[in-house]
Amino acid sequence: MLEAIRSDKAAAPIGPYSQAIRANGFIFVAGEKGLDPKTGQIVPGGIAAETRQTLENIKNILEAAGSSLDKAVQSFVFMTDLSEFAAMNAVYAEYFGENPPGRTTVQVSALPAGAHIEITITALE
Repeated sequence: MLEAIRSDKAAAPIGPYSQAIRANGFIFVAGEKGLDPKTGQIVPGGIAAETRQTLENIKNILEAAGSSLDKAVQSFVFMTDLSEFAAMNAVYAEYFGENPPGRTTVQVSALPAGAHIEITITALE
């Protein structure tokens, strides 16, 4: 059985998709960006601010599902400029403890809403 997860503490989807889906003991969080939940706009301040807002959005979605970042097992990070990797990585490290999830990071040519980063997470319930 599939269950859509929704949090008002995270930015609303900008297309026909759920913020996350619960299935078979996992929470699959859709690609989140640094969108401010109140304005629906990318937060100002560069890659560090965008990464922080992206992870706050993910954290809030996982909490709405009864999970947490501590239960994350896999993440995919999409960036429009890998020269900003160190700044992204520093913020990312603040959100994950001693056993961070497996991660893949790639550079892409563009992201929706003018975002510079998008992160998707899979976590245990």
